[in-house]
Amino acid sequence: MSARIDQVSSPASADGGSGTAETNVWVIGDDEEVIVIDPGRDAAAVFDVVGDREVLAVICTHGHADHVAAALEVADVQLEVIHAPGHTYGSVCLYCEKLGVVFTGHTLVAAGPAAQDGEFYDYAGQLTAIGEHLLGLPSDTRVLPGHGAETTIAEAEKKFDAWVAAGSDPSSLVGLGE
Repeated sequence: MSARIDQVSSPASADGGSGTAETNVWVIGDDEEVIVIDPGRDAAAVFDVVGDREVLAVICTHGHADHVAAALEVADVQLEVIHAPGHTYGSVCLYCEKLGVVFTGHTLVAAGPAAQDGEFYDYAGQLTAIGEHLLGLPSDTRVLPGHGAETTIAEAEKKFDAWVAAGSDPSSLVGLGE
């Protein structure tokens, strides 16, 4: 199976939004699965192109209605993007309340905040992102990291104070950042 990119044209903004040209909707995938980028306003047109393929994700590049109005019709799960800088400047996590999971990349792994090549770009910022954005999720939320075993928010909550206490030398915590 070879990957392909299909284009769907969605009607122009009817509410005086960001322009009058048709909105490009992109369907990227193969004969079985696709990702839809900026689903536009016309879910039926998107489904005509998707056909029998499974929609793995819908990604919206920004919040204008002419790009996102059909998003909930095209995907039956919703991902919330959580800004989580610290590991790198633009790090994000993706939370799906319906499935009870958060995809944390390197912001949080089972052992704690993840280092990059043995160094922490911004350890305090990473802890802030974890404490302010991730620990507020339901405690039974599964944490699916970029590397290693999964954990839960409850497990991260138990360890968080130790990560904070490590301060400027987080490497002192055994296994942190693996």
